[in-house]
Amino acid sequence: MRYTVIGAGGMGIQFGVLLQEMAGCDVDFIDGWSENIEAIRAQNGAYVSQDGQDRHLVPIDVYYPEEYTGDPDVWIVFVKQHQLAGLLERCAPLFRSHQAVFSAMNGHGHFERLNGYFPADRIYGGTALIGAYVYGPGDFNFTGDAHAKAMNLCAYDGHTPESDPVERAIVEDFRAATLNPTVVEDFEGMCVAKIVFNSVLNTLCTMYRIRFGEFAAHPSAATLTERLVDEAYSAAEAAGITLLGTRESEVDTIMRTAAVAHPKHYPSMYQDLTRCRPTEVDYINGYLAQLGREHGSTCPLHEFLTDEVHLAEHAYAIHHPETI
Repeated sequence: MRYTVIGAGGMGIQFGVLLQEMAGCDVDFIDGWSENIEAIRAQNGAYVSQDGQDRHLVPIDVYYPEEYTGDPDVWIVFVKQHQLAGLLERCAPLFRSHQAVFSAMNGHGHFERLNGYFPADRIYGGTALIGAYVYGPGDFNFTGDAHAKAMNLCAYDGHTPESDPVERAIVEDFRAATLNPTVVEDFEGMCVAKIVFNSVLNTLCTMYRIRFGEFAAHPSAATLTERLVDEAYSAAEAAGITLLGTRESEVDTIMRTAAVAHPKHYPSMYQDLTRCRPTEVDYINGYLAQLGREHGSTCPLHEFLTDEVHLAEHAYAIHHPETI
């Protein structure tokens, strides 16, 4: 399979590089961040580290949307929610009816937007417990070894891999790339469960500017996790959404990811905060709060955290004007 990654940030680079190096796939990259594109071109590739070690240069091909002429089998989309509409519009002339698209972005709303460009039976979604950090343009760090990575994958319209050779091929390539996919059947339950996961670690670690492992080591971490998960599950149940797993298994996944699988990881929301970019909190905690409001199961903790992260954005911009 030939892939083109839209969004050459931490996650996009990690998926693309692993598919290129581990699975032997042909991979191109498209990005809208000019400093990143020019840095990668100047150094003839992207610098990649694993947990801060073994920094090395990986040759990759990266393009602006307007100059790309490739025809991939599958697009892989990893773009910040607030940047997605603009970059998809720039890429729209490149989309063809025979192509499929996969995304495992954080938050809510991107699959509906992708459906504006691709039919439902050509869209594949995922949720990834896979960490990446952007040191700067052309310089990336992956967190957690090959055995720590985990992701779920599901067809947007709910069909099974047995009836879809494209999905089977994606799963095979992702397995070869050490992304460790698990195919699930409930698309909405899969997506909302990952939003619940992010609503704890991404948000709290961003507010206090700490790594996952530093959060897990605090005595209150489990209690905070349980309260946020319980509130989110109640909202989902009120909306008629059955999430993957139980409250207890979700808490266990969050704590195990933070303490064991990715203790050195800073969430992407933290990276946005410290670069004075808008965070995706409205698509994560804000989405859960809205879901609760709409279905009579209010989420005061998620409402509070949404406002708190916006306050943290404001405070960081005041005290670090040089990053604006």
